[in-house]
Amino acid sequence: MPNHRLLTAAAALSLMAGLAAPAFAQAPATATAQTEKQAAQATGKASTDGPAATAVQGTARAVGQAGVNAQAVAPAAAPAPPAEPALVPAPSAPTAVAAKLVPSGDTAATLRQSADFSTFVKALDAVNLAGMIQTRPGMTVFAPTNAAFAALPAGQLNALMADKTALQKLLLHHIINAKVDTTKIKGTRGPWPSGAGDKIVLDGSTDGVIKADNATITQPDVTTPNGTIQVVDNVLIAGSVPLVLAEPAPPPEAAPPPPAPAKVVTKTKTVTKKKK
Repeated sequence: MPNHRLLTAAAALSLMAGLAAPAFAQAPATATAQTEKQAAQATGKASTDGPAATAVQGTARAVGQAGVNAQAVAPAAAPAPPAEPALVPAPSAPTAVAAKLVPSGDTAATLRQSADFSTFVKALDAVNLAGMIQTRPGMTVFAPTNAAFAALPAGQLNALMADKTALQKLLLHHIINAKVDTTKIKGTRGPWPSGAGDKIVLDGSTDGVIKADNATITQPDVTTPNGTIQVVDNVLIAGSVPLVLAEPAPPPEAAPPPPAPAKVVTKTKTVTKKKK
């Protein structure tokens, strides 16, 4: 029974030290044996084998050490959890500049050897289009960089990779079954038929900038033995720009000039006197 009570007291002391260590440290000094004689009178023995478990057991020296130990082993208060960050839009990351694409074999092999087009190549492989651009001659491929795919809305790329039909249609929109280099685009604007059966709007009407739908061609006319690659900075989205620009409204007709003021004709009456 005494051992049972000792363990219970020790457990209670430990619990109190963890929950209210400052209060325990400030316990009244009168409850602590101050001398070996007082400790012997309280417990019937003058010393213990270890630090005292209660305020009156063991020598005064052991009791004092028990108080120090209790404060030393008291667990520190758990730090307050960090406040949740405010939901604010992430700052726009600078657009990564893709390394210059260098022809290396056919169109598919050229894209495959560049790490900047690994997402595009993975998508082509997923819907069995890589073989087509590898063997078919005279095709133009508008190739989005990895950064272009990363700029898609969150979750859209994963959704496309899971929907092979939608993915294939998207990728076919990036292919024209003809050689289209920038000499055929500069100074013009209009739709070209894509492999998906819709239209890509190619716009070279602005000096120094050539657009394909909603994207800008950042590296034009990468020529391979079986086609042409136009590197673009965005994934092309069919219908993102109008096929034909609206004709500008004609300037309003100028108001007719006001009529000239009417001429006032003054008639002069000539009087002839007759001679008598």
